[in-house]
Amino acid sequence: MDKRLIISHIDHTLLKQEAKWEQIMEICKEGMEQKTASICIPPSFVSQASAFVQGKVAICTVVGFPNGYQTTATKVFETSEAINNGADEIDMVIHLGWLKEGLYQKIFQEINAIKYVCGDRILKVIVETCLLTEEEKIRMCEIVSHSKADYIKTSTGFSTGGATLADIQLFAKHVFGDTKIKAAGGIKSIQDAEDFLQAGADRLGSSSLLNMLCK
Repeated sequence: MDKRLIISHIDHTLLKQEAKWEQIMEICKEGMEQKTASICIPPSFVSQASAFVQGKVAICTVVGFPNGYQTTATKVFETSEAINNGADEIDMVIHLGWLKEGLYQKIFQEINAIKYVCGDRILKVIVETCLLTEEEKIRMCEIVSHSKADYIKTSTGFSTGGATLADIQLFAKHVFGDTKIKAAGGIKSIQDAEDFLQAGADRLGSSSLLNMLCK
């Protein structure tokens, strides 16, 4: 698979707790130079990054991250602030407790509340696959596909595991409509990236993949 094609699907990511502006700026530069799909950075850096990149690469940030158990009102506020600061894409974490309790309508309503604030900006829904049963993964494919969100995303990269090929294959079987798939966490090689894309992923969230491809 062509390396430039892979790069065009990467959300070039730096979400480490100790991230500094100098590191975020480097992510911005790399994203612009290599033409990644976006850069994915912490909310506190969005305003600086927006001024720095001046629209030359899409800025993605996270909401309800990494645990997802904030109130819907809090997530909506986070989303609004991120967009006002210049975010082009939002990756939100679902309330996993609600999923375990079977409160599917609450998850659906929260996703749509956040998408309402996003407007025409891309919304990705992180479901943290490593903590879910197969039945729960399938249910989230259905919920996200019925919602107004744009993507279902496997993982935060901050839990017990990241994306697996089996998860991407499962998602590809169960999403419908215009819903796309983002694989994140666990992408350890160029072969992983190719496998995920061929299995149906449209975005790849990774902090190391771009460097592998540009060696």
